[in-house]
Amino acid sequence: MSYESWYQRSINDPGGFWAEQAGRIDWQTPFTRALDYDNPPFARWFCGGTTNLCHNAVDRWLASQPEALALIAVSAETGEERTFTFRQLHAEVNRAAAVLLTLGVGRGDRVLVYMPMIAEAQILLLACARIGVIHSVVFGGFASHSLAARIDDARPALIVSADAGSRAGKIIPYKPLLDAAIDQCRYPPRHVLLVDRGLAEMRPVAERDVDYARLREQHLDAAVPVAWLEAREVSCILYTSGTTGKPKGVQRDVGGYAVALATTMATIFGGRPGGVFFCTSDIGWVVGHSYIVYAPLLAGMATVVFEGTPVWPDCGVWWRIVEKYGVSRMFSAPTAVRVLKKFPTAQIRSHDISSLEALYLAGEPLDEPTAAWVTETLGIPVIDNYWQTESGWPIMAIARGLDDRPSRPGSPGVPMFGYNVQLVNESSGQPCGVNEKGMVAIAGPLPPGCIQTIWGDDRRFIDTYWSLFDRPLYATFDWGIRDADGYYFILGRTDDVINIAGHRLGTREIEESIAGYGNVAEVAVVGVKDAVKGQVAVAFVIPKQGDSLILPDVAQQEAQAIQQQVSEQIGPFGRPEKVYFVSRLPKTRSGKMLRRTMQALCEGRDPGDLTTIEDPGALGEVRRVLGE
Repeated sequence: MSYESWYQRSINDPGGFWAEQAGRIDWQTPFTRALDYDNPPFARWFCGGTTNLCHNAVDRWLASQPEALALIAVSAETGEERTFTFRQLHAEVNRAAAVLLTLGVGRGDRVLVYMPMIAEAQILLLACARIGVIHSVVFGGFASHSLAARIDDARPALIVSADAGSRAGKIIPYKPLLDAAIDQCRYPPRHVLLVDRGLAEMRPVAERDVDYARLREQHLDAAVPVAWLEAREVSCILYTSGTTGKPKGVQRDVGGYAVALATTMATIFGGRPGGVFFCTSDIGWVVGHSYIVYAPLLAGMATVVFEGTPVWPDCGVWWRIVEKYGVSRMFSAPTAVRVLKKFPTAQIRSHDISSLEALYLAGEPLDEPTAAWVTETLGIPVIDNYWQTESGWPIMAIARGLDDRPSRPGSPGVPMFGYNVQLVNESSGQPCGVNEKGMVAIAGPLPPGCIQTIWGDDRRFIDTYWSLFDRPLYATFDWGIRDADGYYFILGRTDDVINIAGHRLGTREIEESIAGYGNVAEVAVVGVKDAVKGQVAVAFVIPKQGDSLILPDVAQQEAQAIQQQVSEQIGPFGRPEKVYFVSRLPKTRSGKMLRRTMQALCEGRDPGDLTTIEDPGALGEVRRVLGE
């Protein structure tokens, strides 16, 4: 079946289409109705069916490949490597499930996971799924007040954490942050289950804190039966990052999530039993949650849990893993690739990466220079894709399992099955034509695996996502254009659009232009208030050859050349008012550029919550060039 016919069937007959895809997973009880959309925008999938994510990820592979690798946990920080076959992983998950039950956690309760990227995090999440516990993963980079807000929203009966993580050789204690967060909470948990890695001192709180290793030893022979859950029951809550006020808990179901991920592995990511899938994200972010914790295992592949950065202790660390374990698919972010771009390619090419068939990227748009560099360096297809925390899996991509259409530089591809993507005028809600800018929207029903609602707040779900237009459209709040061949290009968030003297221009367009300049390694563009023009563009650039810009005159000439290039490629209205040269840019630990933080500093405002920043010194760089 061609991509076009496959896609059109998913839009024209969503119930029939997804009923067929549901055959990719095991069901304890068959569903009676594939889609219930009687109460839009709330879509309910596989009504009456019962299944279990842990069963489909682990148990069902015991008969066909019990000794195949299932979990590869590598810490570049501690040098520890641990591997588990499906049989071994099954045993560990049963032990962890028994531990949870011993602590009084049961079906429908919430467990909040605040952990570094270690094997126990993966094991405990699967254990939650096994017994019907709703888990909420919070990225380990969040500080106490942000963590407290998420605890109070989810109200977990149990929190799972560890003494510490490590990043770029620096120990990051978790326990003090967690203790401080719980002290701030209105709804503290009954227990805290702790994995002691021996990296940092922990002071246990009496009657609350429990040692995981000790409890695990009591359940070495545990056999915990799978809880068969109704497909519509809640599997997890994943909070959107960077929100103001009360965090939004993206609620996802059990059956729809399993079916969607299994389908994507077969059609988008080419997953095959016995292969190895290496996603470099964190389980606290949606890409890692979907494509580390569940999707590879659903496809019968081994999943890699990696603690570290792409350049620690050197830029060959990822590629040693690819070589050693025969990784066939990788999933990362453009930001990580741009970091690697600054280092000699010899450290990549010195490793045998012949097992690697494709590299997938998501998280932010992939610029053309970076796409060209990584494609040439790795010698494999590089496939961008576009999605959100709310979607749970790609909204746009290239489904190589369905057709062999080429990637297009700068584009995440075409709409994926189930997503009735529409490009609409922000004001009128009318469809946009070819190469006309508009907001990316999706007509309901949202496909399986997407956000069901905001945890505990159906009204907020409707008001936030479904009330922007006069017809029922889900708003992504992303600008885009569509070319004549149906490829989409994402231009940035609607709040990243600069209005320069009446010209609406996505920061992405300016960044693309600047990134093509010879001496640019990385760039971030923000819109800054201007009394005359409303806003002007300001660019922060990391040069490839920073030493050449020591002399002010040379730096000024280079800045002018960059400004001229933008003028020629976009138009004078897109020309950055200022070009600042820095050695580093502020980012979160997940690799997201902190553009709003830079914008605030440019406008003399408080930069706000900086708990997730990777390198606080990068802010000093920005302040220095701004003359603060």
